[in-house]
Amino acid sequence: MGSVAWLGKNGRLTAVPTGRRTRRHLPHLLVGVLLVVVCVGGALWLAASAQGRVSVLAIARPVSVGHVLEPADVHQVEISAAEGVATIPAGQAATVLGKPMATSLTVGALLTRGSLGPSMIPASGQAVVAVGLKAGQFPLELAPGAPVLVVVAASSSTTALPTVQGSGDGPTWAATVTGVVRAESDQTTVISLQLPSATAPALARVPAGQVTLVMLAGGER
Repeated sequence: MGSVAWLGKNGRLTAVPTGRRTRRHLPHLLVGVLLVVVCVGGALWLAASAQGRVSVLAIARPVSVGHVLEPADVHQVEISAAEGVATIPAGQAATVLGKPMATSLTVGALLTRGSLGPSMIPASGQAVVAVGLKAGQFPLELAPGAPVLVVVAASSSTTALPTVQGSGDGPTWAATVTGVVRAESDQTTVISLQLPSATAPALARVPAGQVTLVMLAGGER
């Protein structure tokens, strides 16, 4: 412990210990060192994370099959380079603009070369059925590419229809939305649904007003 000398009132030098002042500053020094270590570690972690990511093209707004891609339809996102998806680098955006969509995609879907070109809808073994729905019979968030369950209200005319999936009084089918057209003149919205060819005729025979769509999370069936 050190000391300093002060000149007292009696003219004599008086030693004053300084150890207490040194101990008072030591915690502040330790905190400063810890902050430096944390900042350096965080910077190194961010640099390592950035090295494993790539910029690719994704869908910025819903697009339907046959739609010709415009600049506003795509935007740039960063994904892990190890995801193994056949994506399109952001620097190649000019090569996809003006190309028709081979399938329908929702916002956030990664754009691939396979999703461009001649129509892939309906796929082999699939068929597309159009249903006219009123407000309240489908979610407002519905967009092309969304997986849905087609729920048919039970009635005397639907009891004989085959049920592919689900349980309850009426039949239920799994389908994928391929198009949504909201009519301007009335309250009906026409929604195109892709589902197996074997069950498509049954859905087409369901009377108007008995169909409700339930939107599922991506990949859920």
